[in-house]
Amino acid sequence: MRFMKDDRHNTSVREHILATAQTILSAKGFSGVGLNEILTASDVPKGSFYHYFGSKEDFGKALLERYFDAYLAGMDEIISRDDLTGAEKILAYWTRWLITQTADDPQSKCLVVKLAAEVSDMSEQMRGVLLNGTGRITGRIAEMIEAGTRDGSVNIAGQPRDVATSLYQSWLGASLLAKITRDDTPLLVAMKETRKTLG
Repeated sequence: MRFMKDDRHNTSVREHILATAQTILSAKGFSGVGLNEILTASDVPKGSFYHYFGSKEDFGKALLERYFDAYLAGMDEIISRDDLTGAEKILAYWTRWLITQTADDPQSKCLVVKLAAEVSDMSEQMRGVLLNGTGRITGRIAEMIEAGTRDGSVNIAGQPRDVATSLYQSWLGASLLAKITRDDTPLLVAMKETRKTLG
């Protein structure tokens, strides 16, 4: 029983470090944040980091995996709604994206937008998590498009997976431009184009 208690404690502390770090990294990026800053903000002794993570790269990999698990769970909530057509599910997803990317809460910001260009060149492990995670996101978008095609609420030109990939890339680009312009115009344009694409 003692082992189980310690294991739960370790998991809880590890989760707390990751949650705290996500807020900080969403604002400053991966390279711009030192481990000491994360551990101080987490109120965890500085010498204990390697008890939870083998390296900063392992930590980054765990952070991204945690992010994608939560993100995909949010998508699954939308997908599982029986009261929405396929088109309504897709638009609910993009509306959530628009709201979170323009909110002041760093926890809600897209880590793909923030970290992809930075960490893909420095860590093959982290790039792999990003590749897998974004692939799963586009897979779920394609699933919603397929549902919309079946129920007649979506009328697309092309294959669902190709359209899903194109839309996701468009929204990633719009999110980057919104950071540059510091307004939501690029995201509103992406929404308009999304509606047009869905027919």
